[in-house]
Amino acid sequence: MARRYDPERRQRIIDAAIRVVGQKGIGGLSHRSAAAEADVPLGSTTYHFKTLDELLLAALEKANEGFAKVIASRGGFQDPRVDLAGEIAEVLGMWLGQERMGIELEYELYLAALRRPALRPVAACWCDGLAVVFAERTDPATARALVALMDGICLQVLLTDGSYDEAYAREMFNRLIPQGG
Repeated sequence: MARRYDPERRQRIIDAAIRVVGQKGIGGLSHRSAAAEADVPLGSTTYHFKTLDELLLAALEKANEGFAKVIASRGGFQDPRVDLAGEIAEVLGMWLGQERMGIELEYELYLAALRRPALRPVAACWCDGLAVVFAERTDPATARALVALMDGICLQVLLTDGSYDEAYAREMFNRLIPQGG
C-alpha cells in the first residue's frame, strides 16, 4: 500500500493537541487522544512526536504565536512618542478580551513548564521575547519587571474570574517605567 502524502498532518496533530488540552486539560492529553482528535492513526502522533513532552512543546510554541503576533503588529512599543504603559495596558486588554478558553489554554500550556522541564525553554522564550520588545523603550530590568507584572495581572484575572481593569494596569505599568520611558 502506498503511503499517503499528508504534509499538514504534523500541524493537524498539534492543533488537535491544543483542542484536547482546551477540553480536558493537560492530564487529558495523550498520543491516543491527540490522534483521535486529529483523525489520524496513533502511529502518526508517535512518528511526529516521540514523547508527550515533544507534543506539548509544539502546542506551547503554537500557542505562543498568537500573542507574539499581537505584539509584533503594534508599532507603539518602538515609538517613543507613544505612552508605553498605555500601549502595554491596551494590548493586554485586547488579549484578555478574546475568548477566555483560548487564553486559559495558553496559560495552562505555559504553566505546564512548572512540572515539565522540557517546556521551560519555550516558556522562557515567551518572557524573554516580550522583555526584548519592552527593552527597546526602557532598561532590561524594567522590561523584565513589566513582563512579570503582565503575567501577574493575567493570572489574577484568569484565576479570580475577575474583569480586566485597563486604567489600573496602565497605572501599575507607569509605576515601573522610569520617567521618559
